[in-house]
Amino acid sequence: MPLVAHTSLPAFEKLRQRGEKVLTLKQALHQDIRELHVGLLNMMPDAALIATEIQFMRLVGSCNQIAQFFVHPFTVEGLPRSAETQDYIDHYYQNFEEIKVMGLDALIVTGANVSNPSLDQEPFWEPLKEVIGWAQENVTSVLCSCLATHALVKQLYHIEREPMPAKLWGVYPHRIVHQEHPLLRDINTRFDVPHSRFNAVHREPMERAGLTILIESDVAGVHMAVSPDQYSLVYFQGHPEYDTNSLLKEYKREVCRFTIGVREDYPPLPQHYFCADAAAIAKQHKQAVLEAMKQGAEIPAFPESHIEPLLDNTWRDTAKSIVNNWLGLVYEKTNFERDRSQNRST
Repeated sequence: MPLVAHTSLPAFEKLRQRGEKVLTLKQALHQDIRELHVGLLNMMPDAALIATEIQFMRLVGSCNQIAQFFVHPFTVEGLPRSAETQDYIDHYYQNFEEIKVMGLDALIVTGANVSNPSLDQEPFWEPLKEVIGWAQENVTSVLCSCLATHALVKQLYHIEREPMPAKLWGVYPHRIVHQEHPLLRDINTRFDVPHSRFNAVHREPMERAGLTILIESDVAGVHMAVSPDQYSLVYFQGHPEYDTNSLLKEYKREVCRFTIGVREDYPPLPQHYFCADAAAIAKQHKQAVLEAMKQGAEIPAFPESHIEPLLDNTWRDTAKSIVNNWLGLVYEKTNFERDRSQNRST
């Protein structure tokens, strides 16, 4: 069932324009269907805040469970924001106190940018700990993305992430480890997942802490794991929510950083992402950029419109299936608790 546009959040209209089904609140009220309320703790930096919001809402809206989905975006204090982004948050996002009063059935926690040597030095550390402490007592299940996974396994299991020799950046093949797990019901046994990170948490310390590894890659390592109770905390290290062009936009940003002197080296291509034709266009652009910089000439425009049509998405269907299974599990658990509560009161 679809998302419900229960606020004026612009993401609802943007999703409609992309062909997603989004009910108005009036339409939703005319249907006798169970509501599921999903929080979205969005800690992404300004440039990615709205895109991440839309990406996760699209995944929730693709769920085929018999429920209406109300997504409630919020964030935590302390993250650096421009005046424009803060105004957007103030206007469209709820605050955590409102979330606690309202209650949630499920919670998604995004990644965030970091600038300190240790995660516990980041401004989001204590606010995130407060949110997760509340969620463990009041929310059926929490799904964590990338940096949120790194922060949560450190907070809850004292697992430290480890720096990698080079950035893991690209689209990598993965395999299911536990096919019988309900979160992996009816999905492909092999599929791709995008990654974009400098650090990793590894299988061995996660398993020692009692976590179950569900999906991993020979190259990218663990992608998906679940807490010892098998449902209350779900961890992603990759970015299954990414749009087809998300890594292209990251690559474009890194090229731009190089041209203005913020980055010393010209960025490599994201691995296993560009086809031969797209890679050839990117290589030609690199040569043109280097020549322009050498000559002191104007930097040529990045050929985004030429590369984007050549990109393939080899992860979205699997991502939709996993999120569908996750929300289905939430639906079953919340229905069970509701029925048990009703039986106690009769």
